[in-house]
Amino acid sequence: MAFLNALLLMSFPLFAQNPERIFGEVAKTESGVEVATSDGKYIFRYFTPEIVETAFIPSEEEYTAKSHAVVLEPQAVNFTVSEEKESVIIDSEGLDIVVSKMPFQVTYFFEGEKVISEKTGYTKGEELEKLDFNLTETEVLMGGGARALGMNRRGNRLELYNRAHYGYETKSELLNFTLPVVLSSEKYLLHFDNAPIGFLNLDSNFSNTLSYETIGGRKTYQLVVGKTWENIVGNYTLLTGRQPLPPRWALGNFSSRFGYHSRREVEETIEKFREEEIPVDAVIIDLFWFGHEITGTMGNLEFATDSFPNPEEMMHNLAQDGVKTVLVTEPFILTTSKRWEEAVQNDILAKDSLGNPFTYDFYFGNTGLIDIFEPGAQKWFWKIYEELTQMGVGGWWGDLGEPEVHPEALIHAAGTANEVHNIYGHYWAKLIHEGYENAFLDQRPFILMRAGAAGSQRFGLMPWSGDVNRSWGGLKPQPEISLQMGLQGLAYMHSDLGGFAGDNLNDELYVRWLQYGVFQPVYRPHAQEEVPSEPVFREERTKELSKKAIELRYQLLPYNYTLAFRNSAEGLPLMRPLFFEEPDNFRLYSDAGTYLWGKNFLISPVLRENIKEQQVYFPKGSNWFDFYSGKKYPGGSTATIQLKEEHIPTFVRGGAFIPMAKPMQTTQHFSAEDIELHYFFDREAGETEDILYHDDGESPEALASGDYELLYLKGRTEGGKLHLSVLKKPGKAGKTSEFNETEIIVHNLQSGPKEVLLDGKRIPFEYNNKDCRLIIPVALKQKITNLTIIN
Repeated sequence: MAFLNALLLMSFPLFAQNPERIFGEVAKTESGVEVATSDGKYIFRYFTPEIVETAFIPSEEEYTAKSHAVVLEPQAVNFTVSEEKESVIIDSEGLDIVVSKMPFQVTYFFEGEKVISEKTGYTKGEELEKLDFNLTETEVLMGGGARALGMNRRGNRLELYNRAHYGYETKSELLNFTLPVVLSSEKYLLHFDNAPIGFLNLDSNFSNTLSYETIGGRKTYQLVVGKTWENIVGNYTLLTGRQPLPPRWALGNFSSRFGYHSRREVEETIEKFREEEIPVDAVIIDLFWFGHEITGTMGNLEFATDSFPNPEEMMHNLAQDGVKTVLVTEPFILTTSKRWEEAVQNDILAKDSLGNPFTYDFYFGNTGLIDIFEPGAQKWFWKIYEELTQMGVGGWWGDLGEPEVHPEALIHAAGTANEVHNIYGHYWAKLIHEGYENAFLDQRPFILMRAGAAGSQRFGLMPWSGDVNRSWGGLKPQPEISLQMGLQGLAYMHSDLGGFAGDNLNDELYVRWLQYGVFQPVYRPHAQEEVPSEPVFREERTKELSKKAIELRYQLLPYNYTLAFRNSAEGLPLMRPLFFEEPDNFRLYSDAGTYLWGKNFLISPVLRENIKEQQVYFPKGSNWFDFYSGKKYPGGSTATIQLKEEHIPTFVRGGAFIPMAKPMQTTQHFSAEDIELHYFFDREAGETEDILYHDDGESPEALASGDYELLYLKGRTEGGKLHLSVLKKPGKAGKTSEFNETEIIVHNLQSGPKEVLLDGKRIPFEYNNKDCRLIIPVALKQKITNLTIIN
């Protein structure tokens, strides 16, 4: 601890403290440490060695223990508390805390290095309560939810109020997901564990100060650290919950627009996909399923049977063809809707100050709002979902759930509108998720939501980036938004492919957006109907290029499904910033133009019009190979890439295994027999390893029950030999392997091998000189399969 004390003394001249808060006494409790002060008390408790929670309780307040975000129970962490003349030292096996007595300050250390310190800590103003912290001069700040501001958000004061921004382009200070989460290039994450609205002030007045400002509630935050960025994000999702595995079909292509007006229109559209042989797995039906007009019908929440006759038959037929039906729902019950009287009688609406349903006007009509926090309203709303799911609905879209219009005077069972605004979508997703857990035990829910909160990922929520403009300006910030949200736990953030708002018919924009979509979490073209969002209705060359992109999306299904597994098991984002590879390269903290798709793909989407080339930086630590040409690029280098109309710049890590699938029109009939194992040979890669995850694609309990299979894949070059091995490992004893035969395809071999040995015996192979590819049919009959390629 002498080293910690030295660091603390060195920091005194550099950072501000709170001269008015007077230290009282310290006490070790069962759950942590309490420090009494002149104006309240601090409660410190460890969740893990790398996650510590700090709560300040002002003298006039009671401690509120309930968190909407945190689900992790505190684990046993070894720590000691020692009091010295000038400080209290909490020394743990991970994060250490030093409480300086005069002037008062709380400082955190990890592995002997200072992480962050409170500045004045808690203060209360006339309108807002505040927690503030010291920043270094150079650190980059990220977080705050979904924004279009650039990766480095330092210098902004971010409002924490979920709100739609129709038609946004390159800049949007406020979008549908505003999260009280900050990540720093100094390798820490702060989560302010409080629901009411407020602000994240990321040093907007350039005083090296980070502040969380709120109208009230808990003064509680968790500090999360780790040795790598994978550890930090993994720790945060351990704290707030991991995303359940989505149904496999959710990784396929969606047919969607605003909107399909009839059953006939839906069926003809899907038939067009089949005629063009463009894969599709789901159709999303917007608000015309319950009414003929945009206004006046919201809240009907039942099929308009004149335009959608026999909807059960429609959904059954679609499902037989491998296409799931997804319906939009909203939390608004209009006074002109069929269910208004029912909603009033069942007392399911948010109230005014007199206890009457609160009604107000917005774009769609005069409305009430379902009180998602009231148990009776939850039961009423879920019954509708349950009945429609029993009819054949395969997934749900929750729209306008910020809520889009949420008057301050409105009162919920859980508090005022401003106290619960930012967690409305969170509890809406929870309602559907838990409903499926109780009523549909064999079905993974699909829950597409426009708003949510910290921790919403544990309810399977699939966020999207809102009503983006159909323009190059709209496309440009999409990688940033998805990367930022992945760092904050919501790893399935995606965009309306092609853009949503406006009548812009731009084929180059459309194709580049769909090509980018191959490497974003959900593949869902969606737009206003004046210009078609579906590739089947575009001109021939656009349709051809779009088809190639969608076919590649389906080829990558085994790789993408394994990414989903890693996200569910470890919290790893699907899209990852380049600083995951080089955490000490500060320049990369501001870069969203190139990113990692999983561990093994490097993607550089085309985000500008009519350009012929663009620069790509290749992270250190690996060589990278052009996915299409095989050209090698050394790690740590920058190259000018000539752009192709057929695809965006796509590169694979040397030594990587990329499991891919044979062509398909729907994921419905996908099996382990459809998988090919592609290995990208690089003599300099050394020993590499990866995994492939496989299950039935639909059982919610596949992971928990062990009803899955893993392939452990290893590659190693030794002399003139390449050794590849496949280890089959079932999730539970006795499970029969679904992997019987496959093709192992080795890329980047400049000449054909002399021989190939399978478990020591010669086997036939095929070598393609033009593509420098070696194709080896392999029977995976053993638990371990060893392949030796001799040059």
